Amino acid sequence: MHIAPARLEDARQVAEIHVTTWQSAYQGIVPAEYLASLSVDQREAMWRESIAEGVPELLVAKVEGGIVGWVAFGPCRDEGSPADPSYWSSGVGRMLWHRAQARMLEQGFKTVSAWVFTQNARAIRFYRAAGFAPDLASVKEFELGGEQVQEIRYARALE
Repeated sequence: MHIAPARLEDARQVAEIHVTTWQSAYQGIVPAEYLASLSVDQREAMWRESIAEGVPELLVAKVEGGIVGWVAFGPCRDEGSPADPSYWSSGVGRMLWHRAQARMLEQGFKTVSAWVFTQNARAIRFYRAAGFAPDLASVKEFELGGEQVQEIRYARALE
């Protein structure tokens, strides 16, 4: 596996994984109609812009030339890391996290946070294993696709 900064030509594969991951990970959490409406073309345009501007920083994990996962990070947005579902529990996410953690430390960041749907047990296990702790006061509820969903912020020090 090779981890490298994303290039413009990676935007399509990143977008495909982004949509597929949401559709797999959030079944039963996010309304099915919303998940079905996700557009690879729209995500590709978004990721092209991000890659061109360098914000957020985007790293991709490649196996045999194909992207199998990615991680995006940068200054806190506080207003919400996907891997191809067929690569879940294979170590891709952990490797991406370690590389992102190193880059954030190089850039002087002291803490990191991630918003997680409260029903997303797989992501919560991942973040807890990586040393993140829930900020119980951060729980927020909002409408997504016509239904109420809940998120919580997980955070940790980078040092």
